[in-house]
Formats: sequence, C-alpha cells, structure tokens
Amino acid sequence: MNEPIATDETWDAGSLGCGPLLLELRNRMRAMPGKTLLLVALDLGAPQDIPAWCRVTGNRLVESDLARSRYWIQSKMDWN
Repeated sequence: MNEPIATDETWDAGSLGCGPLLLELRNRMRAMPGKTLLLVALDLGAPQDIPAWCRVTGNRLVESDLARSRYWIQSKMDWN
C-alpha cells in the first residue's frame, strides 16, 4: 500500500464546471503558497483540465487518483 500524501487542505469541488473550478482553484492555491491541496473534482473534464492547468500555471500535480476523482496539487511558492 502506498504512503498517504500529506495535505494541508482539502477542497471538495463536487461537479463544479471547468471555468468556475479553475478560477476557484487559482484563488485557493494562491492563498497557500508551497502547500498541498487535495482536490476532489467530479467534472468530466477534470482529468484533462487539472493537469493542463498545473502545467500552464507552474503548480505541481503531485498525484492523481482518477478512479476516486482526487488530485493532489502543490502550490507554487511565488505568485507574483
């Protein structure tokens, strides 16, 4: 069994759609530089949108569990 991933916060975004989900994700990550968020996102586009958002913004997708709609994202340190 894998070690659990340490998280600083959890956000259950439910079925929130792509646009609102990514805007709120940005706000949450900006408020927690260097920390890790466990995101639960049920939106059908999330498996593609979350990794792409991380690549574009410089945040790190630590792990994903697509079967359980979970994404562990480490916020970048510098948001300037």
